[in-house]
Amino acid sequence: MKADEIGKIEAYLRRKFSLPTIKLRARPRKDDSAEVYIGDEFIGVVFRDDEDEDLSWNFQMAILEIDLDDED
Repeated sequence: MKADEIGKIEAYLRRKFSLPTIKLRARPRKDDSAEVYIGDEFIGVVFRDDEDEDLSWNFQMAILEIDLDDED
């Protein structure tokens, strides 16, 4: 994904989740996606989907069971 596209998606996610610490970073050797971080913690990947006539982005986030155990 290009830098301007990453910036637009990052701004959207910050507004949507009311979380200014969300950051997107370009992925090495991949041009169809970007990594999503909250602070320094990796939380997922945004994938660009331009297969059809409609351009969209898909956010994929895995939640590990161990992460749930940390919440008290």
